Amino acid sequence: MASSKDYLDFILEQLSELNDITYRAMMGEYIIYYRGKVVGGIYDDRFLVKPVKSAVRMMPEASLELPYEGAKEMLLVDNVENKEFLRNLLEVMYEELPAPKKKK
Repeated sequence: MASSKDYLDFILEQLSELNDITYRAMMGEYIIYYRGKVVGGIYDDRFLVKPVKSAVRMMPEASLELPYEGAKEMLLVDNVENKEFLRNLLEVMYEELPAPKKKK
């Protein structure tokens, strides 16, 4: 099942306090970038983030879910209504995220 544009718009609005949030559509889903780094994405109308240590610390009860068949597990963000929480989450995750790969 593909994610809806409405859910993407909702998540982007919730992340609007952060500068440099971008996204890319991919096979009916959306990859979310913060300052050029992949933080997670929207899969089946769920906001999932990479399970870096800081994200696990902020969401110790979060379930690990598969974004799609064959992918690595990611953390489900339940608290999507709280803009301040989302801003803090992405800010603390940023340093732990890998730098974007250089294109050949």
